[in-house]
Amino acid sequence: MDSELVQTTAVDLKNNTDIFEKCLKFNTAKQLQQAGIYPFFRVIESPQDPEVVINGKKMIMIGSNNYLGLTNHPKIKEAAINAVARYGSGCAGSRFLNGTLDIHVALEEKLARFMRKEAALVFSTGFQVNLGVISALVGKDDIVIIDKMDHASIVDGCRLAYGEVKRFKHNDMADLERILSENNGRGKLIVVDGVFSMEGDIIDLQTVIALKKKYGARLMVDDAHGIGVLGRTGRGTSEHYGLEAETDLIMGTYSKSLASIGGFISGDADVIHYIKHMARSLIFSASPPPASIAAVSAAVDIIEEEPERIHRLWNNTYRMLKGFKELGFDTGPSQTPIIPVIVGDDERAFTFVMMLQQEGIFANVAVSPAVPPGKALIRTSYMATHTEEHLDRVLEAFKKVGNKLGLI
Repeated sequence: MDSELVQTTAVDLKNNTDIFEKCLKFNTAKQLQQAGIYPFFRVIESPQDPEVVINGKKMIMIGSNNYLGLTNHPKIKEAAINAVARYGSGCAGSRFLNGTLDIHVALEEKLARFMRKEAALVFSTGFQVNLGVISALVGKDDIVIIDKMDHASIVDGCRLAYGEVKRFKHNDMADLERILSENNGRGKLIVVDGVFSMEGDIIDLQTVIALKKKYGARLMVDDAHGIGVLGRTGRGTSEHYGLEAETDLIMGTYSKSLASIGGFISGDADVIHYIKHMARSLIFSASPPPASIAAVSAAVDIIEEEPERIHRLWNNTYRMLKGFKELGFDTGPSQTPIIPVIVGDDERAFTFVMMLQQEGIFANVAVSPAVPPGKALIRTSYMATHTEEHLDRVLEAFKKVGNKLGLI
């Protein structure tokens, strides 16, 4: 090799910044691990039931999105097993090419009927739904308007879109109207969570829809945490408000009430047809596996056949909201089975959740940037299959830990 080239290469390497440097400097998680208060990637050795096993120890699970308790339902497991027996373990390609099975189409038809829409389209994950739909619909001359507390997948979908992104204050309808009024004459898509995944509150959908009509916008509701939870028959936030026909697009995931993994978008047939041919996260991703599709189909059937699950879920929700408030905890604006217990600073939240684990309770922690600075919280969520004994033990543990940390 030419000596001058060798010298130039050496200089270039010396002057360049190593892209891995940030990895070597990232010590936050290691410090939490060393302090014994690292609450992430805990290994579970059992199904996502009201009780789970960690390190051979039974714990009450209040950190799962398995709202209706369906992930270990015999009918759902049987459906998944039968699908693998018939179709194999995967599709070896995308929906666009060789990965569309008859059960994908059947599920889309079932979901469209369930959501009371003309059509539906299934994706491999809920995250990919938001990436694909938002980036497909929002062009360079358009604007997408989102709530500041919308899920990260919505934010990332906006980043992939060519249009302008505006964020309004959380559930603040005056701020939403301000943005809409400043952007008359443009194509506008409003994207909101139905149920906010950390706070547990519900979008003011009545006002959002009134505003979208007033300013000629379209509306997409991410109802990941609403389907199976809200509405008389579990069809989500739009059913809860009686505004299904007024909601242009409803997105849902399978990893909550529908007991699997994946997601879907539902709406008018022409819009779904367009998304089907424009959403890169659909076209360039492998197709959802047969077991997942069959499990979701069975879950939809159970939601319709066993409405008592929704009633039990809400009985448990009301019990826990009342119990936490009586103990003196701040549960924020929660109106749903997602009940945050706000503890303040990050380190206290990490300590709290690991002390709960010592008491046999599995809960989640959320710190900035998932929540505003100084608003770190313990995220709890409940299932239809929790018993009164489970819930009493949870409240006892929170009381004990809360007292030790001076929170109550």
